[in-house]
Amino acid sequence: MPRLRWSTISDLCEHFTPFESAVAEVLDALRPGEVITYGEVAAEAGYPGAHRAVGRFLRHHGGYHWWRVVNSAGRLAPGHEAEQCRLLAAEGVRVSDGRVESWSGQ
Repeated sequence: MPRLRWSTISDLCEHFTPFESAVAEVLDALRPGEVITYGEVAAEAGYPGAHRAVGRFLRHHGGYHWWRVVNSAGRLAPGHEAEQCRLLAAEGVRVSDGRVESWSGQ
């Protein structure tokens, strides 16, 4: 199944669940250099405790800045550490030993 990114909020409402629409809105608001945890995305979307569902959303829906999302300890996505590190570094985020050195959630 191809990964799709919808171009308007009305597209989101038509094709996404309320949870998916809320998560997409939080992710779209992230700016270069901003880092957030899966749990923070879930809470800001109005679904506290749904951090694993945020990970599933990112895995199944392309077009979002997945590299700006880390786990609660600041660790990078397993299996994607090198790419995530490169993308974060390009935005000025410092990563050391597979972990973001500092972010708003710390």
